[in-house]
Amino acid sequence: MTATGEGVRAYPFGPVDRLEVDPKLAEICGEQPVLRVTLPYGGDAWLVTRHADVKAVLADPRFSRAAAVGEDIPRTVATGLPSTSMLSMDPPEHSRLRRRVANSFTVRRVEALRPRVQQIVDGLLDTMTAAGGPADLTRTLTWPLPITVICELLGVPVADRDRFNAWVDGLLMLSDPVQSTQAREHLNDYLAGLVALRRTTPTDDLLGELVHVEDEADRLLDEELVSLGVSLLSAGQEATANQLGNFVYTLLTRPDLWQKLVADPGLVPDAVEELSRIIPISASAGFTRIAVEDVELGGQTIRAGDAVVAELGIANRDPAVFDHPAEIDFHRGNVPHVTFGHGVHHCLGAQLARTELRVVLESLLRRLPGLRLAVPVDQISWRTNRLIRGVDALPVSW
Repeated sequence: MTATGEGVRAYPFGPVDRLEVDPKLAEICGEQPVLRVTLPYGGDAWLVTRHADVKAVLADPRFSRAAAVGEDIPRTVATGLPSTSMLSMDPPEHSRLRRRVANSFTVRRVEALRPRVQQIVDGLLDTMTAAGGPADLTRTLTWPLPITVICELLGVPVADRDRFNAWVDGLLMLSDPVQSTQAREHLNDYLAGLVALRRTTPTDDLLGELVHVEDEADRLLDEELVSLGVSLLSAGQEATANQLGNFVYTLLTRPDLWQKLVADPGLVPDAVEELSRIIPISASAGFTRIAVEDVELGGQTIRAGDAVVAELGIANRDPAVFDHPAEIDFHRGNVPHVTFGHGVHHCLGAQLARTELRVVLESLLRRLPGLRLAVPVDQISWRTNRLIRGVDALPVSW
C-alpha cells in the first residue's frame, strides 16, 4: 500500500483473496470510515464504509450516477457503464425505465416462478446424480440455473444460451476492456434483433411485454429495451451464479453450518440473508457516484464534483449494526444487509436471486445431505480479474 498524497491512499489496499475481506481495508476503514483514496482509474475519490453512510450515499440524490458517466471519472474498473444503462441514470429517467420492468420482479410474480425454478433445479440435479460423483457443481448446477431462468424470462431461445453465457462472462472481465466492450456489442446486437422480432411477432415473455405497451408515455425506445436486457442478464446471470457457488463453498468448508441446515432446513431463508451479508461478493467498491453539491458525511465535507464509492462488504460488517459481525449466525433475525444495494438502484432481481438461492440450498439439503468437497480446500480454483467473486470450479461428492 502506497500513499499518493497527504492523507490519500491507493485503493485497493490488497489483492482479492477468495471470499475474505481485505484485513487492511477493514482496519483502515474502521479508523477512517470516510477515506480519501486514489482509485485504479481516473483519480481520487471518497471511500465510504459505515453502514449508515453507505445507505446515505446509495439513497441520497445529491450523489449522482448520471454524473459519473465518462472516461475521466474516478472508478475501480477499467471500463465504466454507458449512459444508456439504467445503472447510469438518475431519476426521473431511471424511474421511468425501472417502473416499466419492476412489475415483473415483485414478490408475488417471482413466487409464481418458484415452481419452474424448482423444476429446473430438479432436472439439473437428476442429470448430475445420474452421472455419478464427483461432479463440478458450477458446471452442473450453479451456472446453468440462472442463465436458464433469466433467458426464459426474457424469451431467449434455448439454442442461443451458451452464446449468451459467454458474452455475459466477457462483459464483466475487469482486466480486458476490449473483450468487455466486444461482449457488450454482441449482446446489444443480439437483443436488438429480439426486440425487432417482437415488434412484428408478439410474445408473452418479458421483452414481448415491454415492446407492446399500450400507453404511449410508458413506451420504451429500442435502445432502452436493449440496455434493460443487458442489465438484467449481467445481474441475473453473473451475480447469482457466483453467489450460488459461494454459498455452497462457504457451507461445505464449514461442515458445522451445513449440518445445522441439514438438521433444520427451515433455517434456509435466514441462512440466505446471513450468507448474503457475510460474503463480500464484489471484488471492489461499487459504482462511482459524483456529489452534485457539498455534503457532510461521516465527519467529512464532500465537495460538489467529488467522486464517491461505497464498500458494501465492509458496511455489512459494521459493528454498530451487527453483533459479532464476522461470525455467521443463522439465528440473527433481521439482517439489514446492503448486498443488493439500497435506494433507487436497489437490485431489481433481488427477489428472484433469493428464490434461486433458497431453492438450490433446499434441494441440495434434501437430496444430497452428505454433500462434501471432493478436493482439499486449497485446490479450489477461483475466478480472477472479475467484477464478481466466485469459484471457478467446485468439485463435490455426496
